Amino acid sequence: MVLLLLLLILFGGAAKAQYADEEYRMELGGRLGGMAYMGDANYSNPFKDMGLSAGVVARYNFNPRMVLKADVAMGRISGDTGTMDNVFPNGLRTSFEHVIYDVGVQFEYNFWPYGNGMSYRDSRRFTPYMAGGMGLTFAPKTVEGVTAVNFSLGAGIKYKFAPRWNVGIEFSMRFSTSDELDVTASEGLVLDDPYLIKSGFLKNKDCYSMVGLMVTYDIWPKCDNCNKN
Repeated sequence: MVLLLLLLILFGGAAKAQYADEEYRMELGGRLGGMAYMGDANYSNPFKDMGLSAGVVARYNFNPRMVLKADVAMGRISGDTGTMDNVFPNGLRTSFEHVIYDVGVQFEYNFWPYGNGMSYRDSRRFTPYMAGGMGLTFAPKTVEGVTAVNFSLGAGIKYKFAPRWNVGIEFSMRFSTSDELDVTASEGLVLDDPYLIKSGFLKNKDCYSMVGLMVTYDIWPKCDNCNKN
């Protein structure tokens, strides 16, 4: 993934200068990376047992710093209490593997003005950014199926390697309002509440991380006769 990003950066260096003043409102593209679960079977490692994830992404660029992003992703999460030092009641152990669907909206803030490098705005073709928002988590293949709200927080970098092409890497955490993403059965060790501790709104809930490479294409050019903002 890192090698691919470096190749795209090198390719972008050859982009023609005459396109430097073009601006576009939206980006459409895809993402490919990993998804990892955190909960009763994994307390602290956001990269443990990471499974493959893929999805689509769309961005609306209000201006070179503020962006509204929507994405849809599918991934696989898994966990195994047998790899933990922690001992569950009665010494029981269990493992699981589920498919997760994530639909979300995030607000992105670019640390530097992002664009094709227009001198009057000091925009740059590379910027780090932060993102936060909310969405829905679907896990249809658990014991009863799960639908929950999630809250996301993440950070990434993006680079415009050609006049209308963007590439970036992002890491985010999705904090769900469900404690049932890791449920495996109705008997034995049930991970939705193994210690019989009452859960709060976000207390003792499951979450998952998402990391991935995103490639998007600019569409919907801004009006050339209007003041660009």
